[in-house]
Amino acid sequence: MSYVASWSGGKDSCLACYEAMRSGFRISHLMSFVHEGRIRSHGVSVSILRLQAELVGIPLVQVETSWDDYEKNFKETVRSLIAQGVKGVVFGDLYIDDHRKWVERVCGELGVEAVEPLWGLKPEEVLSRFFAAGFEAVIVSARSDLIGEEWAGRRVSWEFIEYLKGRKVDLCGENGEYHTLVVNGPMFKRKLEVKIEGVNRGDGRWVAVLSPANADGDHAQSV
Repeated sequence: MSYVASWSGGKDSCLACYEAMRSGFRISHLMSFVHEGRIRSHGVSVSILRLQAELVGIPLVQVETSWDDYEKNFKETVRSLIAQGVKGVVFGDLYIDDHRKWVERVCGELGVEAVEPLWGLKPEEVLSRFFAAGFEAVIVSARSDLIGEEWAGRRVSWEFIEYLKGRKVDLCGENGEYHTLVVNGPMFKRKLEVKIEGVNRGDGRWVAVLSPANADGDHAQSV
């Protein structure tokens, strides 16, 4: 049996996929939903996500959608994958009940299994597993009322986690406090090199503007 992983390119979806694979699940596809050329909420361009998926080595299915059409497009996409033998979907939810209820309802209506490898883990356990496995991630967006601009584009680290603790911010950003892009780890053939072009502010968020690092070896701003 094969499974598809719900994929934002961030730490939770990546770790959930990795943990599912370690438990014996065969991941045939990564599935992401985008809007106007970027990953919803994260702000990462679809081209960078495609590069990431190439380095992971699992085919990526990208679907353009609005929030209003999200459930409809989610169901249509999963149905198309069911026809290819997919039996379930892996998600990176941690502890928000409404997320899990939606997942279980929609997957139940589709007749596929909902797999939640990280569900119920404490935030520090999730982060410990992420770092211990050798993953590296960059902070790509963050709420400007909670997190300073200086963190946009920097690595997720224990230093950053201590900063969040001091500000009483959810350590995993489960409520959208911050989002990440994974650039390296045990699933990757090699590191995804990205360069920080700048930081924008909009809709109450800092958003790091990323591009693939230059092939000429100029890594002055690469992460």
